[in-house]
Amino acid sequence: MPLSEHEQRLFEQIERSLAEDPKFASAVRASDPRFHARRRLLVAAGVIIAGLALLVYGAVIKTPPLAVAGFVVMLASAAFAVQSHRRAQSPDLHVVGGTTSRRRGGRGRTGRRLSFLDRMEDRWRQRPEGHR
Repeated sequence: MPLSEHEQRLFEQIERSLAEDPKFASAVRASDPRFHARRRLLVAAGVIIAGLALLVYGAVIKTPPLAVAGFVVMLASAAFAVQSHRRAQSPDLHVVGGTTSRRRGGRGRTGRRLSFLDRMEDRWRQRPEGHR
């Protein structure tokens, strides 16, 4: 249902007053899960670079345990980055941004992962009637 002209003006006035409040803007940004996911990705990237530096340093001074530790740090940080990226792509996180559309994500009614053939069968069943 569309807003009346009066409601639209009130809404715009509230929106302007909220946009001018820096405390409110920082509070909303701090509570946004996508902001935290992005920050975790940046931290993971920094730790990957530190692990690479540790690996190279261990190889240069010929200390295999130090080089292996650098590799393990890189591997763990990469896993953390992938997990954070997947969490950032979660449909539940986009509610804060204003879009509430949920993607199917390749899962069926039972919650199990759909195979390629299952997805193709679904597409075949859902195609327009005129293309048969």
